[in-house]
Amino acid sequence: MRTNYESLYNAKKGTIQDCLDVIQSGDVVAFAAACNAQVEMLNHMHTIADRVTGVKCIKGHEGVYPFVTMDGMDGHINTGSFFFGRDLSNGMKNGNTSFIPADMCDYSTFTSGHFPCNVFVAAATPMDENGNMQVGLCMMYEDAAYASADRIILEVNPNLPRVRGGLEININDVTCLLEADYPINVVPDADPTPEEVMVAKNVRSLVKDGDCIQLGIGSLPNAIANEMMDLKDLGLHTEMATSTMGKLIRAGVITGARKNFKQGQHLFIFAGGTPELYQTLSENPSCRIVPAVYGADPAIIMKNDNMVSINTCIEMDLTGQICSESIGPWVISGSGGAFDYVYGALHARGGRSIMAFTSKTKKGVSKIVDMLSPGAGVTIPRNYADYIVTEYGIAPLRGRSLEERARALIAIAHPDCREELTYKAKKLYYI
Repeated sequence: MRTNYESLYNAKKGTIQDCLDVIQSGDVVAFAAACNAQVEMLNHMHTIADRVTGVKCIKGHEGVYPFVTMDGMDGHINTGSFFFGRDLSNGMKNGNTSFIPADMCDYSTFTSGHFPCNVFVAAATPMDENGNMQVGLCMMYEDAAYASADRIILEVNPNLPRVRGGLEININDVTCLLEADYPINVVPDADPTPEEVMVAKNVRSLVKDGDCIQLGIGSLPNAIANEMMDLKDLGLHTEMATSTMGKLIRAGVITGARKNFKQGQHLFIFAGGTPELYQTLSENPSCRIVPAVYGADPAIIMKNDNMVSINTCIEMDLTGQICSESIGPWVISGSGGAFDYVYGALHARGGRSIMAFTSKTKKGVSKIVDMLSPGAGVTIPRNYADYIVTEYGIAPLRGRSLEERARALIAIAHPDCREELTYKAKKLYYI
């Protein structure tokens, strides 16, 4: 007998309070991240603090929510994350939050194994004729969390698009759902500085027709993507699908025609950008979301010939150690898939890893330093530093000695900083 999905849907439809009532003391709650973050649930989580203890949450870096930052949450609702944003960083001051060091390829291992969740909460598309709703714009750990949980709470949002490869959740498995109508998170394009444009031009010299790329988000990656508009038949195997990647797809620059692995497919793990990006991901049959346990697995990444990983960082030292996640011990982001893609690219046939950044911060501090700040997290070990790019040139480090590395990095540091870096390099016996 055919299931009456509409009746089942209506029976499980409730209010925000109905959804919150599903969460009990001692639960481990995994909130879907990025564009599949559930705004209503996250905005109201703090209201259950007076009736629960020992609730542990895992969430993405997006948004600013009271249960993450406000006083009085510690011991009632505590939150961990693989990637910090401002609210999560501030939450540490009240004992509410703690950072989970991990590479993206391992996220789902922790949400189903070491950190098994029993409640999964996500924003999803409206139900289709088969009773399925889809989590389609973020698959960092969502699939594993869904498989691990015994209670599923969904916010059904008509603005979310369906994407090929997304996580399908049947109404039979849903505990409670809430209908919510809010815009998808838009990440506006950031305009690059003149220095970033110069960095981008240097990066462009290292990329050729037919390469398979991974590229991050921000004004510098945007500038790099703009410099790639003259290339042909790029492939895409990336962590985050961004607006500039959508532009490259629509312009016919990214075609995947020369990919030796998953030819013609544009693979990504999560998305963040403009409405045009989401439309492209939904309508272009070549675009496909994949779980991070697959898409960020270095053993999978390295199957792509001519894989080029392009990342940026906060600071790096003269030996090649790279920090992309903290200012000293103060965590401001996370490792994400940076090391996964660097390692995969360096072990791909014809692969390259590019670390691109302006030579100074906005405050005028050199990003190339003699030693990393005390407590800084090493995102990329020096053994895997390959091409380092600033507005002043390119420093190839792979296979170079400490002396060769130090001299090459000083040469692309800001001219105002080179004398001091040379002095410190000599004190450290690098040169």
